[in-house]
Amino acid sequence: MKKQIKRVLAIMLLLSMIVGIQSEQAFAYDRNVLHWGFKPAKDQELATTEPEFIRMLDESGGYFTGDTERKVLYLTFDNGYENGYTEKVLDVLRDKKVPAAFFVTGHYLDSAPDLIKRMVNEGHIVGNHSWHHPSLPAIDDERLANELIKVKKRFAELTGIEYMNYLRPPRGEFSEHSLHKSEEEGYINVFWSLAYADWDVNKQKGGDYAYNKIMERIHPGAIMLLHSVSSDNAEALPRVIDEAKKQGYTFESLDDLTMQKQIPSF
Repeated sequence: MKKQIKRVLAIMLLLSMIVGIQSEQAFAYDRNVLHWGFKPAKDQELATTEPEFIRMLDESGGYFTGDTERKVLYLTFDNGYENGYTEKVLDVLRDKKVPAAFFVTGHYLDSAPDLIKRMVNEGHIVGNHSWHHPSLPAIDDERLANELIKVKKRFAELTGIEYMNYLRPPRGEFSEHSLHKSEEEGYINVFWSLAYADWDVNKQKGGDYAYNKIMERIHPGAIMLLHSVSSDNAEALPRVIDEAKKQGYTFESLDDLTMQKQIPSF
């Protein structure tokens, strides 16, 4: 009996030590606010980013590129508010049979519920972009969790789908701590390796401009970030898709990417 008691006490002590180590590790994650950036390359060479950013994403299960061994593209949109162009974008994606991911805020969920339902019904991914679009590394853990929970809850109310798997950090701001905290909340952080200054609705330059900016940065495995408020993007998207396919690219979803990582190779 005494041996059994000692064994139980030893196990309890070991477990408490493990929990303590994990807590210390979580506390030790750096909270400095970082700003996502990537280094575009020409002639379809792979884009890259800071080695420290790559390390953080690897350790927290995040992505900024997909499968760079194949000519595959992952199309994503940030939807902070509706500007009248998402319906046209969805029409193009439907007609050309291209999947996409739409990262939405609380404002978008409340102001464009029919578009959210259409995204789901047409097979697209809806990801979390937070409720109020704050800088996630600049807020405390409780608010970070609530920002994500509110989006997930409202999305479930609209669609009946009670899960969200992907997070696009607002403003592209993050920290080592926010990456791990959002991972604990069940999210895969998705950044990007292709983007251009398309979000300012007062500085749109036409579909040709958007087409050229996008096509000059395409590369194998690119996670493409576009903003659905852009009239330029809506105009350029059909040509972008057609030309990318002509060059041998295919379009896959983020689920295709993450499933590939989960399938073991033999």
